[in-house]
Amino acid sequence: MKIWLDGGLRDAHSANVSVLDHGLTVGDGVFETVKTTDGTPFALTRHLRRLASSARGLGLPEPDLDEVRRACDAVVAANPMPYGRLRITYTGGLSPLGSDRGQAKPTLVVALGEATRRPDTTSVVTVPWTRNERGAIAGLKTTSYAENVVALARARQQAATEALFPNTHGQLCEGTGTNVFVVLDGELHTPPLSSGCLAGITRALVLEWAGGRETELPMDVLERADEIFVTSSLRDVQAVARLDGRTLPTAPGPVTGKAMRVFEERSAADIDP
Repeated sequence: MKIWLDGGLRDAHSANVSVLDHGLTVGDGVFETVKTTDGTPFALTRHLRRLASSARGLGLPEPDLDEVRRACDAVVAANPMPYGRLRITYTGGLSPLGSDRGQAKPTLVVALGEATRRPDTTSVVTVPWTRNERGAIAGLKTTSYAENVVALARARQQAATEALFPNTHGQLCEGTGTNVFVVLDGELHTPPLSSGCLAGITRALVLEWAGGRETELPMDVLERADEIFVTSSLRDVQAVARLDGRTLPTAPGPVTGKAMRVFEERSAADIDP
C-alpha cells in the first residue's frame, strides 16, 4: 500500500506520524471519507470543500486543496482497486503535550483501503447519549470520534450496523457516520443542520436529487415513520429494516426505493456533482 504523507507517496511501513502529533494526542484534526470506484473518487470537490470548512471551524490553517487533490490522485493511481475508501486526514501537526497547538505545519495523510458494497437494508439502534448541537465542533467532521466508537460498539452488540443520536433537545440528529431520513405520509424528511448533524455529502445530494424537507423531528418519529433510511459516502442510500425492536417489513419502501434508484443513476452520470 502506498500512502501520501506530507508531500509524497510512501510505503505503508514507512509512513510514520509523530507520537506527538496533535491529531493523535488530543484528536485535533479533521478528515473526509470518499468513495472510489475503479480508481475514480466520487464527489471529491464537495469533500474537499467540507474538509476546508471543518479545518476553519477547528481553527486549523487552511489546507492547500490543490495539494490535497494531487495527493488523492497519486494515492488512487498507486493503489488500484475496484471499490475503495479514500481517507483524507488533516491534523494540527507536531505539538506539545496538552491542548495548546505548536508552531509546526499541519499533517496531511491520504490513504486508500478496499471496501465492500453495502447491502440494500440494515439494522440500526438508538442510543441514550446526545449530540451537543451548540458545541464548539458541532457540524464539523473531526477526528475526535471516540463518542462514535462507543455508540457503534453498542450497535454491534445488538447486531446492528449503526446507532442514531438525539441532540440535547431530544430531537433526532444523526448516526455515528450517517445522516438519517424518515418518510411520513409519503413525504421525505431529514433533520436540519441546526440539529447538530453533519452536513453530509450524500445527504445534500439526496435532498437535491430526490427532494425532501429539513424538519425538526422528535426522536419518537422513528416509531411512527413509514420508512427510514441512512446515507453516507460508502452506504449511499441504505434502507433501515429494523430499528431497535421494530421491524419495517417493506424496507426498502417506495420512497426509499426511488431515492436509491435516483441516487444510483445520478451519481453514475456525474462523478463529481
